[in-house]
Amino acid sequence: MEKNSRSIRVECPKLLITRNESDLQWLIGSPFFPALTIVSTFRCLHSNVSGPDFNKESEEIRTLLLNGFEVIGALVVGKSDPEKTAAAVIEAARKLRKVLSGRTDSENEATIGAIADPGNGEIRFFVSVTESSKSLELVNSVSYGDNPEKFVWESGCLLRCELPIKLPLCYPVNKPSDVENIFSRAIETVITKFREPNVVYMVEASSKASLDVIQPVIVCGAELDYDTALPLLDKAVDNSDEKLLRCAHFCLKSKSTPELFSAENADIIQVTVLLNKSKTSSKCSAPVAEYIPAMEETRLLIVDFKLEVLCYAVQDIPVLHAISKLLIPGLIDQLNSMKKMILPNLLTQHPQLHPYHFSPPGISHPITVIYELNYGETEMKQVDVRRSLHLRLGLPFDRPLLRIVNALYLSKKDHSTDSSRRKGTSLLKDVHLGIPSSGVSGGTVSLVQGSYEYYHYLHDGFDDSGWGCAYRSLQTIISWFRLQHYSSIDVPSHREIQQSLVDIGDKDPSFIGSREWIGAIELSFVLDKLLGVSCKVLNVRSGSELPEKCRELALHFKDQGTPIMIGGGVLAYTLLGVDYNEATGECAFLILDPHYTGTDDLKKIVNGGWCGWKKSVDSKGKSFFLHDKFYNLLLPQRPNMV
Repeated sequence: MEKNSRSIRVECPKLLITRNESDLQWLIGSPFFPALTIVSTFRCLHSNVSGPDFNKESEEIRTLLLNGFEVIGALVVGKSDPEKTAAAVIEAARKLRKVLSGRTDSENEATIGAIADPGNGEIRFFVSVTESSKSLELVNSVSYGDNPEKFVWESGCLLRCELPIKLPLCYPVNKPSDVENIFSRAIETVITKFREPNVVYMVEASSKASLDVIQPVIVCGAELDYDTALPLLDKAVDNSDEKLLRCAHFCLKSKSTPELFSAENADIIQVTVLLNKSKTSSKCSAPVAEYIPAMEETRLLIVDFKLEVLCYAVQDIPVLHAISKLLIPGLIDQLNSMKKMILPNLLTQHPQLHPYHFSPPGISHPITVIYELNYGETEMKQVDVRRSLHLRLGLPFDRPLLRIVNALYLSKKDHSTDSSRRKGTSLLKDVHLGIPSSGVSGGTVSLVQGSYEYYHYLHDGFDDSGWGCAYRSLQTIISWFRLQHYSSIDVPSHREIQQSLVDIGDKDPSFIGSREWIGAIELSFVLDKLLGVSCKVLNVRSGSELPEKCRELALHFKDQGTPIMIGGGVLAYTLLGVDYNEATGECAFLILDPHYTGTDDLKKIVNGGWCGWKKSVDSKGKSFFLHDKFYNLLLPQRPNMV
């Protein structure tokens, strides 16, 4: 074992460490990043006593992982003989990389072998410089980036290509078994066409944020180079020559806010595949149709594909290389993946396949999933698929992060849109972001996880001033469940909330249309009926006792992350977080006040204290929560679902 001056760079929130010594993680990097840079990890799901099943692993990872990212190593949990274990996982990573790339020759890329201690989670990194290396190098210099999204997206962009394909197949009725070979040959013909000289790729910008009009560029298949590797990039090259045109030509020149460093806000270069059938010719000729009669009875089968490929590239790469080295291989891989899914049921009801792209939390780059639309999202086959994806990506099993509604919206983007408003509505969203700090010295802040909409008095022109605060808090809570995709129901009106309580027998029919107050218990009934959501209720006899609940409330925001309704007393509020110093007991409550009656002016709401931190007793000795009133706190629980 050798020591060296190499450095490992980790640009992901955390490595997926488990206490199961059989667990193996693939380390993901990119040829566009400095060597030995880790941006994510994928758990190995298919293995046995002899090691990983590389064919199954490669099939799934090839679909998930965008071209522009690659396997650069592996991590395993274990204690015995770290160097020997590291050598084994490095060999496994190299094998997987070969299967993914389709190459059989030796690769000289440096490969990482990481060993995690199951007791304390400490990771030791080893590197094998080449496949022929006899020894490993122990790397002691490891740096962890504090902003992985900025690292990936500050100079990165996405190439996107949608390509519908309608594939007609004629097969003999008396030899239905031939259809598989006919189908495979037809797929190979399509793949060959991607690289033909008369194929044209139209490249255009997909962002509307820039005032500059960027003209589309046509790239002919004959100009593409499929043999040479991605070149070393020289930023000084003149972009005026279209053959040397960089991806940066189609991207925003600068990004004004940190929020734009994300997959959702990435620069997207749209590529359209066109087949040039009308080449310029010196001779005029009439179209010719050739008729070849079938020698036996045949049937026509039409197979529909809808390819949608995403690739990652740095902006300095020439467009020609991005198309030939990333986009075309991506189209081929996706077509082959769909072929394998369709083939077993080709003559029956072949699956309706659609690719979707996701940006799950904790992963700074997008992934691609192909779903069968023949199945509903709540059917067990689809649930099992999502559970497997959650396991591979290290995602929690109590929240839906990979449903179709979670997919990235990749149509033409306008970065100037007000991010505080939800698309398609006039409601303010996440109004607590950017508010001043609480003033608690040395406190730990625990906040609502995810997005919500702000419902308050007089919203939608409905006058509920003086009686509707708990209804508004409930609407905000239900909006949270909608925006986290636990439910697709519309946020109910006051009348619909009242109807729900009548339907379950909690209220008489005369309650509908009334201005009667409701409290935490009624809210729990409505959440259970409309969403199937269970709730915990905390009772305090006096507002002075609320600070005693801060530890429990902080744990709720950490584990559940849902907004809390505070009822009882005189008024109802929505609690979005707590700032708590466990040593001193000092605390503050992040209150979203439904009693606001003004317009949806974010600055006015924050400056007026309608969303802000409230201490149980402020600097003037005034109590926010009344000491002579009881309070009920409604803590909605996350459904255990994916």
